[in-house]
Amino acid sequence: MSRSKTQPLVVVLTLALPVLLVVGLWLGGHPEDLPGFVRSAFVANRPSAVVEEAIQRIAQEYYRPVSTNKLDNASITGVVASLDDRFSHYLTPSEYHEFIEPPHFAGIGVLVATALAANHGLLIERVFNASPAARAGLKPGDLIVAVGGHRLERLSVEAATALIRGRPGTEVQLGIELPGAERSRRAGHGSVHDVEVSRALVTEPVVESASRTVHGIKLGVVALAMFSPGAHAEVREAVEQQLHAGARGLVLDLRGNGGGLVEEAQLIASIFIPKGVIVTTRGRAQPTDVLLATGGAIPTSIPMVVLVDSNTASSAEIVTAALQDHHRATVVGTHTFGKGVFQEEQPLSNGGALDITVGEYFTPDGRNLGGGGVKQGPGVIPEVLVRSGVDTEHGLAVALETLAAKVK
Repeated sequence: MSRSKTQPLVVVLTLALPVLLVVGLWLGGHPEDLPGFVRSAFVANRPSAVVEEAIQRIAQEYYRPVSTNKLDNASITGVVASLDDRFSHYLTPSEYHEFIEPPHFAGIGVLVATALAANHGLLIERVFNASPAARAGLKPGDLIVAVGGHRLERLSVEAATALIRGRPGTEVQLGIELPGAERSRRAGHGSVHDVEVSRALVTEPVVESASRTVHGIKLGVVALAMFSPGAHAEVREAVEQQLHAGARGLVLDLRGNGGGLVEEAQLIASIFIPKGVIVTTRGRAQPTDVLLATGGAIPTSIPMVVLVDSNTASSAEIVTAALQDHHRATVVGTHTFGKGVFQEEQPLSNGGALDITVGEYFTPDGRNLGGGGVKQGPGVIPEVLVRSGVDTEHGLAVALETLAAKVK
């Protein structure tokens, strides 16, 4: 008897299940249509649901179409901006793709100062190895005063550099003003001469090296642009090449180096520091980590100078401070940026990524180079201060003179 009575109920429930499933799925995608008490009870993570609800309302009801991807990106950007941390960022999928690719551009292969020199030209600070500029004979210290016959007076740096860029394979004519004594030696006449350079797709090199002779002493210069994956292997190769070529001392040029991976800082510092602490990191969501020298350092009898400026930051400051605290190198230049925190890139499911502050770092002597949290601090204070022109050949000249005096 009991079995015959339950059969109609089973049939009713069976027929109702598809209807309930469809209704449940629809309501799950439209939580705003649930009664308030039901929404509070059944919608998980209600604050996040409110954000999703707002995005959906704007996407559906705003007077003009707006993509949900755009609204999602704006929402995450706003959340990160609320941290009031200039070092933390949200990278959209396209921005993250560019971030992990090596920087490249169609140009001539030079790095110029961030302001027009004497308000009338672009000062060349660096010429990339094997670049069109290098093949044309351009040198650091040269001043680009005209592009294609157009004078650069009173143009912004952005407008001036835009004139130089163009399609790979095309030619650009530059008016070059040589520095001081170089004029008669290289130009032969006049203060400005024209140079024709072929544009090309240029990838900024991570490491560049060169040999210099000061007072008859051969010295090596190794410049590192960023602490990118594998940079330590390139630095070690450049160092060994300079030493094999007879360099009796080394300048590690970290001017303009904004940092990169902490692990690369540990490995690069270990090229010069045989043992001991390189850096200590501390974060809220991860334990304190003491990074030690990994071994295989070059002899400590080889004197060193680290050349820095106010744009030397993050991992570049870690290496500079480690060399200073271990009394392994003399620091030359200006005080560094003063960043005492580090970030971590965390990829997101949409192809973008968070690049957020996750901890602080401390030098071997226990210094934090920041100003407390994400505030800017004193950075590394150099033993040899370069009061002006640190970003030009003058800064390198001071570093080489300091190094030559250390060679025995």
